[in-house]
Amino acid sequence: MSRGGQRKTRDDGPERKCIATGEVQPATGLIRFVTSPDGLLVPDILGKLPGRGYWVSADRAALETAIKKKLFARAARQQLSVPEGLIDEVEAQLARRVVDLLSMARKSGAAVSGYEKVKDWLGKEQARVLLQASDGSERGKSKLSTPQGGRFIGWLTSGELGLAFGRETVIHAALASGGLASRVVEEAAKLKGLRGLDGGKTPAGKEKTAI
Repeated sequence: MSRGGQRKTRDDGPERKCIATGEVQPATGLIRFVTSPDGLLVPDILGKLPGRGYWVSADRAALETAIKKKLFARAARQQLSVPEGLIDEVEAQLARRVVDLLSMARKSGAAVSGYEKVKDWLGKEQARVLLQASDGSERGKSKLSTPQGGRFIGWLTSGELGLAFGRETVIHAALASGGLASRVVEEAAKLKGLRGLDGGKTPAGKEKTAI
């Protein structure tokens, strides 16, 4: 596992080379960019836009290097227009992606929020991923532990978690195992890299392991 919590191997996934670091890694740990018809660099968070893609590790420093050294233009072999505030826009889009996935999980019954509900899921070993707001009380968060063999996500704000669960704010949430949980973990790992955070503290010394 990499420092950012992203998986370094994925048997069924393609690999891509980061234009900033030169490292070849699974595409799930990188962000794809394409060029619009008018020469504007565009982030492709979902990886579905047409055209040749340019890949950068989901890491703020790597993106800063790619922009500063004009590596996108070098990879495209043409002049490109890089929008001002591109990195912040990528971060915002990734945050929205994670929120949307969490909302889908909630609607399918695969996610719950609120201290008591999360505590109940953890007690029944129904939770696979523990999520806690980065701006929540450390004392309150320390009362819940990452599920054994599961994952912890602690770099979303209470407002972002609230959006996912249809509330103003949410401090504690949990995800059951399944496809949506894996996708949330992957996209959240990218967001973590863009925010340059350590993801908060894992409660009670639990190790963060892959789903």
